[in-house]
Amino acid sequence: MRFVDPRIWSLFKSNWQHTLTYWSVFFSFGLCVAFLGPTILDLRCQTQSSLQEITWVFFSQQLFLFLGSSVGGFFSKTLKCSLSSLAVCTLAISVVFAMIPLCHKVVALAVAMAVAGLAMGIIDTIANLQLVRIYQRDSTVFLQALHFFVGLGALVSPLIADPFLSETPCIMGNSTTNDSTPMDHIRQSLGGIPSDTTHTTVSQYPFHTEGEVVTNVSYAFWIMALINLPVPIAVLVLMYKERLIGCVSSTRTRLLDRDELAMRARSSNASTTPAPQDTTNGHSLLSCCHYGEFSGQPFGFVGIHVLGGLVLFFSDGIVGAYEGFVYTYATAEPLSMPHKTAGYLTSIFWAGITAGRLAAIPLSYHFNPSRQLTITQVGVICTFVLLLLFYSSVGFLFAGTLALGLFISGVYPCMLAYTEDLLNYKGCATTFLVTSASMGEMLLQLLVGTAMHSQGSYSFMVCGVIFSFLGLCSYLALLFCWHVYSSQPTGDVEKSTKTESSVDVNEVKR
Repeated sequence: MRFVDPRIWSLFKSNWQHTLTYWSVFFSFGLCVAFLGPTILDLRCQTQSSLQEITWVFFSQQLFLFLGSSVGGFFSKTLKCSLSSLAVCTLAISVVFAMIPLCHKVVALAVAMAVAGLAMGIIDTIANLQLVRIYQRDSTVFLQALHFFVGLGALVSPLIADPFLSETPCIMGNSTTNDSTPMDHIRQSLGGIPSDTTHTTVSQYPFHTEGEVVTNVSYAFWIMALINLPVPIAVLVLMYKERLIGCVSSTRTRLLDRDELAMRARSSNASTTPAPQDTTNGHSLLSCCHYGEFSGQPFGFVGIHVLGGLVLFFSDGIVGAYEGFVYTYATAEPLSMPHKTAGYLTSIFWAGITAGRLAAIPLSYHFNPSRQLTITQVGVICTFVLLLLFYSSVGFLFAGTLALGLFISGVYPCMLAYTEDLLNYKGCATTFLVTSASMGEMLLQLLVGTAMHSQGSYSFMVCGVIFSFLGLCSYLALLFCWHVYSSQPTGDVEKSTKTESSVDVNEVKR
């Protein structure tokens, strides 16, 4: 079994600069994903706000991340617009990191996190969309690598922040009531969007809001700002190389057109299939109304989008909910794990996601997206069922957390590649799917938090089983929808030769 497919490697070499640029942009995205949880208590001290007030900063970030994902498609009308947006967004992330230490009011901090969330959402949509446009049927490999860098950034960010976190309450009041407060425990408990569970957890800690502020967390944010600064520079270098800066941009063909030609020239079917005209400009949520070759089957076209979006709604929602509440679940009865031991669970989960995406890069050479999706969906639901059955086992919780991260890591990139494959790489599906994933991450955290508050910690795994089952049902419904509509005549488009495991829509004759 070859580790690297020569044809895939040749595609990468012909498009290496912009591919590496998009990967680095997603590393910037990953830095923003995980830094807020560990630093939230120090930011509370900096803004001299209550714990209840500071937890709503999470909601500000997630809400605008969803909005950014929704509008990201509007910024991808041309390659110049896409790269310009990426340059602005990655630079905005560095500026936000640098400005956070200057936010001494919780409202100012919420605004800064809203800007960061908006930039993250736009980055999420555009980077995924551009890689799908460039590599099309081979995009699974490169999307797996793209999402690997999210996990890498999410692992690096807490490591940078850790040396600068306060070990004791960082607002020194007149009393010493809080000197023995378990700071690590509170940080882990604040790892999700604010909900009833969050407010119940933090309300028992009456931290001071007035007094001398003692925290060094500013250095962590300045270091992350410097680490992220090469990313917008890399985007600008790519724009300069492609003559997309200033008036010279109109004198050269777009990079995407050239990349498509280069890709097809190296494909096995390039000699018989002419490169189509570029129809991917200007894709947004509004462009989903144009059915294209599904003009006689609008319900099939809409169904594929909706069902694909539901798969990512549940999978990304599971990631957000598990990351946010696994610590609370582990420290509650019947597990009652020590705070320091339970604190490793989130890191193990992200390590599983990162390792899973890294391992999926070579596996994508040999397994098509539909087969990978089947394995990952079944793996996720089986892991949750076992976690529910062995709910009192500490050892199995650690093993199950790692396994869950490994399985669920491949759903996002495979679903993007597979859905675009079904729809002939129109680009519209990526915008819709990324938006659905952001919505799921925001809403399912609230649902899980509310369920744990009202029904107890046991409902955490019950919710996981339900969400994973609904995700699997959505995927099976997607396969059924495609089977039904691909078997029906659609004018001059022949789909009867396509199979569920490999849908070669690049062979469509217009």
